[in-house]
Amino acid sequence: MVAALVLASHPGPTVVVTALSAGLLAGAGASVARGALATAAVLAGQLSVGWSNDWVDAGRDATVGRTDKPVVRGVLAAADLRRAALAAAGVCAVLSWSTGAVPGTVHLVAVAAAWAYNLGLKDSAWSWAPYAVAFGLLPVFLVLTLPGRPLVAPWVVVGAALLGVGAHVANVLPDLEDDAATGVHGLPHRLGRTRASLLAPAVLLAAVGVVVLGPSGPPTALGSVLGALAGVLAVAAGVVALRRVGSRVPFALSMAVAALCVVLLVAAGTDLVAG
Repeated sequence: MVAALVLASHPGPTVVVTALSAGLLAGAGASVARGALATAAVLAGQLSVGWSNDWVDAGRDATVGRTDKPVVRGVLAAADLRRAALAAAGVCAVLSWSTGAVPGTVHLVAVAAAWAYNLGLKDSAWSWAPYAVAFGLLPVFLVLTLPGRPLVAPWVVVGAALLGVGAHVANVLPDLEDDAATGVHGLPHRLGRTRASLLAPAVLLAAVGVVVLGPSGPPTALGSVLGALAGVLAVAAGVVALRRVGSRVPFALSMAVAALCVVLLVAAGTDLVAG
C-alpha cells in the first residue's frame, strides 16, 4: 500500500518541487525550523495534488491501459486515493497556515489552482493557467515565510510562472493521444504535437531569460553559464519531443531547467525581494 501511494503521488515532480523549495528557502536565509515547516507544507500540497490527479483520472487511465498507475493495476482503489488526497490537503492547510495567515493563504491558493487543473481545467484551452498560478505563487509563499514578511520581486513570479507553463506542456506531450481518446483537450492538445513540442522549449527559454536578466546589474559569470546550460536543456526538450513520441524525457529536462533556475534565484540573493 505504501509503495503504491508513493508511486501514485507522482514522485518525480513531487520530490523536485519540494527539494527546490527547500533549496530556495535555505539560500534565502530561512532558519532551519522555518524552512522545515514551509518545506513540509509544500510536500503535503504536492502529495495532495499527485494523489488527486490519479484519483480523478482513474477511469481515464483504465480506459487507455495505463498499467504504470497503481489504481489501474488494482493495487489501490480510487477511494484510497481520494482519502489520501483529502488528508494531505488537510495537513497542507494546517502546515501552511502555521507559517502565518498571509503566506499560508497564498500557498493554499497555489495548491487549489493545481487541484482546479485536476478537476476540470485540464480539459480546456486554459489548462496552462493553473500551472502559471501555482508555480508563480510558490516563490511568493516561500519568501513571505521569511522574517518581516518580505515580498518577492515581480520578475521571480514571472519566471516561475513561465517555468510552470513550460513544464505543463512538456508533461502532457507523451500522453496527447491517450488524453484525446478519453476526452481531454487542453491547450497542448488543441495546438497539436508539433506546435506543442515547439511551445515547451520556447516558454522554458523565456523563463531562463527572465531569471538570468531579472536581477539588478549585468548577468554574472555563474548566471551566464547556468543560463546557457538551462537554455540547451530547454532546446533539447523540444528536440526529443519532436523525435521521440511518447518519451517522458522532455518533462525530465524541464525539471532540470527549473532546478538550474532555482540555483540562479538563490544566487540572486537580495534581488529576490522587491525593492
